[in-house]
Formats: sequence, structure tokens, C-alpha cells
Amino acid sequence: MIPDLGIYAVEVTSAYVLSISLLITILVLSLLRARKIRAQLLKVEASRLLNNV
Repeated sequence: MIPDLGIYAVEVTSAYVLSISLLITILVLSLLRARKIRAQLLKVEASRLLNNV
């Protein structure tokens, strides 16, 4: 099931690990930013509703 990478096993494996780590980091940072922006948006919308009443 695992391909024979020969002498390049370390390089290929480390490239996969690095790529997956970067993708996970980007995903987590995006989710954190989305949560922050959503909270700010809700705060602005709530203040607009209170000011219009």
C-alpha cells in the first residue's frame, strides 16, 4: 500500500508533513479570523439596532 520511495523517502515524507501542517495552520487561522469577524459584525449590527430605536 505504501509506495517504495527509495532514497527519497525522508524528503518526500517531510514534504508531505510540511504541506499538511501548513494546510492545517491556514485552516485554523481562517476559522479563528472568521469567529472574530462574526463577533464584530454581530456587535455592529446590535449597536445599529439600538441606535435606530
